[in-house]
Amino acid sequence: AFEHILMESNLRKALANHEFIVYYQPQTFGKDNRIFGMEALVRWQHPKLGMISPAKFIPLAEETGLIIPLGEEIFDIATKQIVQWMKDSSTNYRVAINLSVKQLQQTNIVEKLTKILKSNKCSPEWIELEVTEGYVMKNPELAINTLQHFSDMGVEMAIDDFGTGYSSLSYLKRLPINKLKIDQSFIRDLSVDEDDRAIIDSI
Repeated sequence: AFEHILMESNLRKALANHEFIVYYQPQTFGKDNRIFGMEALVRWQHPKLGMISPAKFIPLAEETGLIIPLGEEIFDIATKQIVQWMKDSSTNYRVAINLSVKQLQQTNIVEKLTKILKSNKCSPEWIELEVTEGYVMKNPELAINTLQHFSDMGVEMAIDDFGTGYSSLSYLKRLPINKLKIDQSFIRDLSVDEDDRAIIDSI
């Protein structure tokens, strides 16, 4: 319990001190390894403990509600970075940014992210938002409405952890989705598991 309280206190300080940094993982085509985009991944650079894995702090951030300001900070950092890349080179990549369930449950989430995009002079077409399949299936009608707003702006939408959230195909066809990110539990044994191969082919 003490460790939990200490971590929460450190998390609040980390937000105030801007200790969170973003790494960019390339997204590549399987056939020729060409890069077509990036995924923004948050890391916590603690002044004493060093680099802290998201597995350590994201669940706590979700539990305490700190995921909302953290998510906005990551969105701000990532959109500033993509604008800088566009200025410095001829690359035309989208940056994928994860949105948490708590962020998406806010009634003003579209307005909040739109404000950050405008402030950083970032085109919506340079952004891809990732949401988990579990979020979509908790309240499909709300999800469809929220994601449609982003899609209408030109933002691409992706479903993360696909295959683990009991998706209804009838809802899936109504969602404004550009990508399905198949959950790694199906990918891990792809070379040896025929059932996994069949599922991946079907998806």
